[in-house]
Amino acid sequence: MPTIPSLTLNDGQNIPQLGLGVFLVSGDQVGPSIRAALAAGYRHIDTAAIYRNESEVGQAIKASGLPRSELFITTKLWNDSHAYEKALKACDESLRKLGLDYVDLYLIHWPVPARNQYVEAWKALIQLQKLGKARSIGVSNFHIPHLERVLGETTVVPAVNQIELHPRLQQRALREFNARHGILTESWSPLARSALLGDPVVKEVAAKHGKTPAQVLLRWHIEHGFIVIPKSVTPARIRENAAIFDFKLEPADHAALEALEDGSRVGPNPDLFNP
Repeated sequence: MPTIPSLTLNDGQNIPQLGLGVFLVSGDQVGPSIRAALAAGYRHIDTAAIYRNESEVGQAIKASGLPRSELFITTKLWNDSHAYEKALKACDESLRKLGLDYVDLYLIHWPVPARNQYVEAWKALIQLQKLGKARSIGVSNFHIPHLERVLGETTVVPAVNQIELHPRLQQRALREFNARHGILTESWSPLARSALLGDPVVKEVAAKHGKTPAQVLLRWHIEHGFIVIPKSVTPARIRENAAIFDFKLEPADHAALEALEDGSRVGPNPDLFNP
């Protein structure tokens, strides 16, 4: 079983660099996926209110028998709850479904600029951290202008900015902004929803190292210092995704992968996503 490294957040808490994402994982698949992940050495599970599987996540981590202190659980505030009091209540509801007294990381899921309430939501997250309901707080899908407003109007810097990130969408300027301000970058859709698995460049690098395309892509994220949360419901792939700490990419590999940048997204543009 591999030892998954941790990174230190700007509030001093440690976060496992590799986690299991459960986006679009149905309720009956959550338990088996989490059991497989925990058996493979994962201790970081990433869910969200909008995934509608927080209850199943909670049941699975309770059934694991692992001490709460060994687990790192992330969930997220949905877009209809950015108003201050709604955000406080939404967190309570997520905790109830998860069966937890606190989450390790609570994120604003999207900035939703058309609503113009994400700073208010951030102030609610600051209060939730003070109350001990969220050990760390952060944001998801925030671009530089959204971050600048949060930093300019409050005194608390997000611990994490979780963004779509993969070799086709490398978001260098946003990553650099995060790093300058002590915000860790976390990658969602690190494999571009599997679109990169068949890429000839990725396959060539994988063959060179005797690894799978998924392992090479996840290793790319790890070596850049990102937190990465691949999703899978297949136990063999969950184990495969964790077997990435016994090799290193070479400079030529990084150059080849980074040449794949074309700005293409597999998810919505946060500037335009206003559900």
